[in-house]
Amino acid sequence: MTGAVIVDAVRSPMGKGKASGSLAGLHPVDLLGQVLAALLERNGVDPALVEDVIVGCVGQVGEQSATPGRQAWLSAGFPDHVPSVTVERKCGSGQQAVDFAVWGVLAGAYDVVIAGGVESMSRVPMGSGRMDADPFGPRTRARYPGLVPQGVAAELVAAKWGLTRERLDAYAAESHARAAAARAGGAFDREIVPIRVPDGAGERVVGADETIRPGSSVQTLANLSPAFATDPYTRRFPEVDWKVTAGNSSQITDGASALLVMSEERASALGLRPRARIVASAVVGDDPTLMLTGPLPATRKVLDRAGLRIDDIDAIEVNEAFASVPLAWRAEFPVDAGRLNPRGGAIALGHPLGASGARLMTTLINHLEQTGGRYGLQTMCEAGGMANATIIEILQESPR
Repeated sequence: MTGAVIVDAVRSPMGKGKASGSLAGLHPVDLLGQVLAALLERNGVDPALVEDVIVGCVGQVGEQSATPGRQAWLSAGFPDHVPSVTVERKCGSGQQAVDFAVWGVLAGAYDVVIAGGVESMSRVPMGSGRMDADPFGPRTRARYPGLVPQGVAAELVAAKWGLTRERLDAYAAESHARAAAARAGGAFDREIVPIRVPDGAGERVVGADETIRPGSSVQTLANLSPAFATDPYTRRFPEVDWKVTAGNSSQITDGASALLVMSEERASALGLRPRARIVASAVVGDDPTLMLTGPLPATRKVLDRAGLRIDDIDAIEVNEAFASVPLAWRAEFPVDAGRLNPRGGAIALGHPLGASGARLMTTLINHLEQTGGRYGLQTMCEAGGMANATIIEILQESPR
C-alpha cells in the first residue's frame, strides 16, 4: 500500500471577522483561491495534476454556498477538470478534510490532492444557515433536554474542572503572549502567504495576523463581563459562577488554509521533499450537553491507534474554542505547559470555523520543524459533542 505524505502547508493571515477586518473586503472564494495558488506556486506543482480539492467550511450559505473549493479553484485560474467537495464537521471541518485527503491517497484514489478550509465570518456570520430554525428536532431534544449553546457548555466544563475566572484569563493572556512572540520572532513567516485585498481602485496586501493583542493581561481581561450569563441559563444553572468572556474565548475570524497531500511515489517523482505524514487519526462522539469534552476520548483513541504515549508527543494543539477546553484537557493529560499550544491558539489567532483544522496543522508542522520535534498531536472540540484527533510525524529536520 502506498504511503501518504504532506508536502506543504500554508495559510492566510487571520483577519478580524467584522466589517472593518483586514480581509473583510475579499470574497471568501477569492481568499481561498489565493491560498491555493500560493501553495502550488511555491512547490512548482502543475495544477493539472491535482485530482481533488477537499475543503472544510461550516457556513455553507450565501457567498460560501456554491462548493467554495470549486469556486476558489476556478477563481485562481486553474484547469476546470479538477473537482472539489465540501466537508462540514463543525470546528473540525478543516482537520477532517486533511484526514479524508490522506485516506484517499492510502486507498489509491488519489496521488495528488489538496485539503484545507475557509471561513469568512465577516461576510457569512456564524449561524447564518439556521434562519431561526431548530437544528436538533423534537426527538433529539427529548433525549437530551439539557442541550445548551457552546458558550454555556464552556461554562459547564469550567465548573466541572474547577477552573476559576483568573485561570481562564491567565490562559488567554498567555495565548496572546505566545502568538505575539512567535510573530515577532518570524516563526509564522513560512506558513503565512500574503493576501491581496481590493482597496478602492487598487488593492492592499495583508501579510500578518491582525488578531493578536500583545498587551493582553489578566488585569485587562478581568474588565470584561461574562458573555453567557443570561436568562434562561442563569436560572437553569444557579450553581455556575459565570466566567466565560469574549476575552477568554476564540475570536470570530476570516481565514483560509491549505495542505498539499501526495502519495510518497508521486512526491518522489516530482522531486518534492515531504514535510510530514499522518501517523494516526480518530474521531469520536461525546456528551452533547457538555459538548466540548470530545478531545479527551479522542486523544486517548488516537494515542492508542498510534501506539504512542502522551509523553512521546513533542507539541500538542488543542483548539482554543474557549480557554476551559485546553485547560480541562491538560487536567486529564498533565503535560508540561510549554508543549500545549506553544504558539498561541484560537484565542489569539482566531477561529475561522471551517479553516481552523487546517490552520492548526499548518502551525503545528512549522513549530515541530523549527524546534526539532518529531510527533505532534492535534485535537478539536466540535459542536454536537464531537472531536477529531490526529498525530503527525515530521519528516524534515529543519525548514527548507
